[in-house]
Amino acid sequence: MINSMTGYGEAQGENNGINYSIEIRTVNNRYFKTNIKLPELAAFLEDDIEKLLRKNLSRGTITYVLRLKNISANALFDIDETALQTVWERLTRVGLSGDLQGTIDIGNLLSLPGIIRPALPDKEIAAQIREVILGASQEAINKIKQMRATEGNFLETDLKKCCKAIEQNLEQIHARSAIVPQEYAEKLKKRTNELLAHAGLKLDEEILAREVAIFADRSDIYEEVARLDSHLQQFDQCCRANDLAGRRLDFISQEMLREANTIASKASDIEITRLVVDIKCQIDRIKEQVQNIE
Repeated sequence: MINSMTGYGEAQGENNGINYSIEIRTVNNRYFKTNIKLPELAAFLEDDIEKLLRKNLSRGTITYVLRLKNISANALFDIDETALQTVWERLTRVGLSGDLQGTIDIGNLLSLPGIIRPALPDKEIAAQIREVILGASQEAINKIKQMRATEGNFLETDLKKCCKAIEQNLEQIHARSAIVPQEYAEKLKKRTNELLAHAGLKLDEEILAREVAIFADRSDIYEEVARLDSHLQQFDQCCRANDLAGRRLDFISQEMLREANTIASKASDIEITRLVVDIKCQIDRIKEQVQNIE
């Protein structure tokens, strides 16, 4: 079973009158990358959240956002009263010494850097915050994993459909490859006889047989067809395995494309080339879909 790398999960928790709202989004990425956004009150949990994400998710760009809402009368911030008093006194002194007119707006003073600071929890409160946030984070991650699994089922169905189409084309190529040397021999014999007829000469059957044998050897695609069929079987096995198959499937799809290109270059037959074009279209779709698999 395969999983998608695209998912979304949200969860909420509450402690001491503060509501913690968590949103996690995941999108495609070849590697594991996190973007964690925390308010200063919960900044001490960044490493714990990073470890939790790595434990549950292996690939993708993961955006984690935590928002706080105070639903009680308790403030989420502290005011540096000493600093505020100092600023007030200095501004008052400057106004008196310079005979300046005007009023001091306390709201503007509160916007100065360092006057208002996030409230820092003590050890006991920090432990409670950690339990609530990590618990809600795990809940959101579980929703993401469920969404990834659901999307992975759709991806697996589409990938198997593409593989089935490739298998059908390979069967036609295999059947066609047995006829190509015979048709080549007939065309070569007919053309040679037409050319020799004007000169009154007779075709040497031994030379004709040698030329046909050379053509048959040069255009032999049995090994390439067998390898491509083997890659399809490996691809199906990876889809069924209960592990992280994204990178492995990506590699297999590249090898499938390599064999298809070799078949097209060696076949020397229009019908086989047409079938290979269809195969390459299916492989391109596979490669596109594989980029979204964990």
